[in-house]
Amino acid sequence: MGNVLLDVENSLATITLSNPKRKNAMAQAMWNQLRDACLSVSNDPNIRAVLVQGDGDDFCSGADLSDPDSLLLDGLSRMRVIGDSILSVHRINKPTIAKVKGVSVGAGMGLALACDLIYCDETARFCEIFSKRGLAIDGGSSWLLPRLVGFQKAKEIAFFGDMIGAFEAYEIGFVNRVLPTADLDEYIKVQMERAGSLPTVAVSLTKSLINHSFEYSFEAALENEAQSQSLVFTTKDCATAITSFLERKEPKFEGR
Repeated sequence: MGNVLLDVENSLATITLSNPKRKNAMAQAMWNQLRDACLSVSNDPNIRAVLVQGDGDDFCSGADLSDPDSLLLDGLSRMRVIGDSILSVHRINKPTIAKVKGVSVGAGMGLALACDLIYCDETARFCEIFSKRGLAIDGGSSWLLPRLVGFQKAKEIAFFGDMIGAFEAYEIGFVNRVLPTADLDEYIKVQMERAGSLPTVAVSLTKSLINHSFEYSFEAALENEAQSQSLVFTTKDCATAITSFLERKEPKFEGR
């Protein structure tokens, strides 16, 4: 799959951005490859959790401005390719985890924010660098960032384009946990296994309910919950959970 690699093992998928010489900057072809990888894992019922990571010491330094292929498209078309790709990450219908080391900058930060959870090591650095390049914010961050940190903090981050270290990112609320570099891989492995053991249909619906919650009134949210729950009641995993509760044992979900 070119510079975006997709590996699947034991129902857990890993998407790796692989352009390490340029801190995994995303050439135009890579955005298309990422979109295709996201569609592939979304459509595979056997995949139950997805990890997004960078190759080497960095997550993603954003769009590759030196990529000649991007010059073949006009600005609007180029941005729509990037937008479609990041939207495909956000729409993956299973739990997604971003493993961030090193830089996560520009559209690379938007890509991390599009995942459900972000775990990083102490080297992680985040930046909405756009204003320093004379650009408006993109990569989905205008929608994602305010929902995570609030409107005023999002504006400060976007206006000034300051580099945000791992611990500050955790303190302001868009990183779930910061770990020592030596511990990151093992922690991610455990969290991926936990995510992969969840009741797939229930978690997919929960993810959708939360992702769309700002679009609805409280009354509409309650109705959406009711309809989702009525569907979950029909799943084998729900029946397993009820039986396990009555038998006082931990349920083992099969993802259906």
